[in-house]
Amino acid sequence: MSLHISAKNGEIAEKVLLPGDPLRAKFIAETYLENVSCYTNIRGMLGFTGEYKGQRVSVQGTGMGMPSFSIYANELINDYNCKKLIRVGTCGSISEKVNLKDVILVNGTHTDSSIYKTRFKDINFSAVPSFDLLYKAYNISKQSSLSAKVGTVLVTDLFYMDSAKEINELMKSYGTLAIEMESAELYALGAKFGVDVLTILTVSDDLVKNKAVAPKDRQTTFTQMMEIALDTIID
Repeated sequence: MSLHISAKNGEIAEKVLLPGDPLRAKFIAETYLENVSCYTNIRGMLGFTGEYKGQRVSVQGTGMGMPSFSIYANELINDYNCKKLIRVGTCGSISEKVNLKDVILVNGTHTDSSIYKTRFKDINFSAVPSFDLLYKAYNISKQSSLSAKVGTVLVTDLFYMDSAKEINELMKSYGTLAIEMESAELYALGAKFGVDVLTILTVSDDLVKNKAVAPKDRQTTFTQMMEIALDTIID
């Protein structure tokens, strides 16, 4: 039993989807899983376990930002022996190559996070996903004719940045597709603990065209991302 999740041993599956929004976790569990049980609601950060196509899968909310995400991911890996973790989150596009509601398979992250500066000293650590999960998700997206985009994202500690326009233009010039706040930590923990990790994102904010999906719709309408993640995480 961990400090922030407090589920009993055996209540969480080895395969876990990680939405930032706990209400998106609830929607995924109620929409796609069978025989669902809620194993935690501490701090309103809901977690569920059920069955998807006959295999046990859990869905755990993580909150926003790398510090919050790190707490839940660390406890899932170290206290509950989770082996496959896929973040299903949202992002803001900074490139014309991706539009509102497009799905992105993240093949690498850049970050300004102080967490990385503390952890890796002066080393520029390359944070990448598990190739097997990325390859499987890419093939699943192709088979569904979704054609998800594959590319890098910027992971930042600050949602509201004074220099956002300048930074976004710089990262865009180096081929970065979008900006978000969690995936670099997931990829670092995957490397540290030897578990399989991947991030699949839906564009909720188009920062180029100044368009956005309504907050309520972010919980329930990004089903393509959810379905790719579920089919990717099972054996």
